[in-house]
Formats: sequence, structure tokens, C-alpha cells
Amino acid sequence: MNTKTKGYAWLLVALLWVVAFLNYFDRILITSMRDPIVADFDLTDAQFGLLTSVFLWSYGFVSPFGGFLADKYSRKKVIVLSVAIWSLVTLWTGYASSFPEMLATRLLMGVSEACYIPAALALITDYHSGKTRSLATGLHMCGLYTGLALGGLGGFIAEYWGWRSGFHVFGLFGIIYSFVLIYFLKDVKKEEEEPKRISQPITEVSSSYSIREVLSSLFRLASFYIILIYFAILGMANWLVNGWLPTFLKDQFNLDLGTAGISATGYIQIGSFVGVIVGGIIADRWVQKNPKGRLNVMIIGFCVGAPFLFIMASTNLFLLAIVAMIVFGLARGFNDANLMPMLRQVVDQRYIATAYGFLNFLSTIVGGLMVYIGGALKDANVNLSITYKIIAVVLLLVSLTLSLVKIKQRS
Repeated sequence: MNTKTKGYAWLLVALLWVVAFLNYFDRILITSMRDPIVADFDLTDAQFGLLTSVFLWSYGFVSPFGGFLADKYSRKKVIVLSVAIWSLVTLWTGYASSFPEMLATRLLMGVSEACYIPAALALITDYHSGKTRSLATGLHMCGLYTGLALGGLGGFIAEYWGWRSGFHVFGLFGIIYSFVLIYFLKDVKKEEEEPKRISQPITEVSSSYSIREVLSSLFRLASFYIILIYFAILGMANWLVNGWLPTFLKDQFNLDLGTAGISATGYIQIGSFVGVIVGGIIADRWVQKNPKGRLNVMIIGFCVGAPFLFIMASTNLFLLAIVAMIVFGLARGFNDANLMPMLRQVVDQRYIATAYGFLNFLSTIVGGLMVYIGGALKDANVNLSITYKIIAVVLLLVSLTLSLVKIKQRS
């Protein structure tokens, strides 16, 4: 890779950082605006949880298809179209006048956003080799964390300007930014992609590139099933935290809406910012000596982070809960910096976006189910702290199990 290409590789991370921010900011706004939205549409907790669940289910079902389009045609086109459509839907959300219409906007947002992450991570890891791959992925994920963190400002936006205004402003910004991406984004030419981990050289995609071919390649790998299960459990934990943590903190520590919203997103993201950078640097160096370096960083992260999620759900001391959220965020950062780079060590590079799409599929389907179950249990007077404790134990057990199984990597 020449100097000019290296420079563009980091410019690409910066460009997509902004998109990653919008991706999570737009989707998470609704969770920190719970009270005014519930009051406006007279919703139960289960119905409010369903707004996130519908998003996740549509997001999950479309993710493999979005990844397939990115692999077969163009990462750039998929990214630009995804940003433009979800920004239009975000703008529409601010004008929704009924609960069914809100459900429709969340469903369409899930469909449009599903295409982004597989294509974006594939494009970044197309440009970045093993020596910078985890760090580049981690820096991009910082955009997601910033979106999550500032999404907590939704509570303050709702209090001072009304819950609809945030959707109007950021929807319009995303529409404008999609035109910036048309000019700056560039797909990697097929001959420039790294061939060394592929059993056959990368060539121009032919008409034989089919869904059957992709499924056959991915689902004959036992290691891919292991990664799918791990990511599904992780999705259950992450979306239960994303969907209900503002409400949990508000109830558990008697916080006002704005403080609960920014606390639920802010502290975890502080840990995650550190985690993706530190975890990315460690993994990029470790993998030069040990092919399992990226996997080891992920396992270490959640063997530490899961117990702190349990502590957060158990304590009545807000300061201790803050520490626990930061450590859990650190663990999530270790994972996010390394999942896509590790996946590229396992599956055929031609199908990498599709593979990540399947991870998103299973993760968000079960994650959406957990968000709905959390709301339904809350309606049945089961405290969210109990739900968080259970998922923390499950996450720890899965992380420990992952350290014992063998994940076969491509030679």
C-alpha cells in the first residue's frame, strides 16, 4: 500500500466516523426520550420497548442482505444509500402522529441502517491490513460510541425543545452528509484487496456469485457458528443495556430524565472509547505473534466486564454504578475493535460483509427480543436489576466457554 493509499485509508475512517455517529445517535435518541413519547402516545412499557424491538428485528433480518449487496456490488453505494434513507426516516419520525406510525418509522430505520455496518467495516478492513486493522476498526467504533453517548442528550432536548426537534435537526444533517459521501468514498479495486488469506485469488465478481454460494461458504465453518452464538449473547446484553439503562438508572437512583439519559450512555462510552483504542493497539501487536491475539483480547474484556455489569445491577451507590458502567464499556470496546478483524481471519474475504450481516442478524433479533422481554417483565413488576444480573451471568459463562473452544482460522 503506497503513501497516498495509506493516507486515504485513515481519511476513510474519519469520513465513516461521522456516519457511525449518526447511525447510533439517530437510533438511540428514542430511548432517552421515553417519558414524553410515552405520554404523547399513551404507551405501556411493553409498547415502548416494542419501538426498539421492531427496529432491531427489521435491522437484523435485512443485515445479511445488506452485506451481500456490499460484497457483490459496491460498498460505497450501499453506504451512501443507507445514510440517505435512514436520515429521511429520522426526519419523518419527528412528524409521526400515532403509535403505528412510530412503529413504521422504526421498522424502516432498521431496514435502512442494516446495510451500513457490514459495508462500512468491510470497506475499512479492505483498506487496513493486519497491522492497523483493529485500531482502524476501533476508531470507527468510537463514532458509534459518541452517537450513543450524545444520544443521551435526548432527555435534555426533550425537556427544553420537545422530543420531535432532535429528529428534525439530525435527520436533515444526515441527508446533507450523504452528498459528501458520494464525492469522497471510494471502493477498493478488486486487485488491491489482500489475497493471502483466501484459498483462491480475488477476481471480478461473476454472475455465479449467488446467495447459495455465500451460504455454502459461511455455514460449513464450525468456527462461524461459534462466533454467531457469542455475538448473539453479546447482542442480548448490549441491547438490554441500550434499551433500558436510562429507565433503570432513573428508577434505581432517583435521577431526573436528562441526567439518567446522559449517565446511561456517557459513562459506558467513556470506557468504550478507551477500550477500542487500547484493545485495538494490543490486538494488532498480539496477532503478529499469535493468531489468536484478537480473540484473546475479546475474551479478557468480557471476563472482566460481565461481573461489573452484575455489580451495576446490584448496587445502590451511584458512584459504584458509574465505575461498573465504565468497566463494562471498556470490555465492549475490546470486543468491538476486534470482532470484524477476527472474522476476516475465519471466513472467505469475498463474503466478509455478508458474514458480518449474519452476525448482526442473529444478534439484533435476540437483542430485540430481550428489549421487549425487559419491558414486559417490568410491566409484571420484575425489576430491571434482576434482568441485568441474569444476562451478566450468561455473558460471563459464554466468554469463559469461548476461551475453551477452538476457532479454526484461515491459513
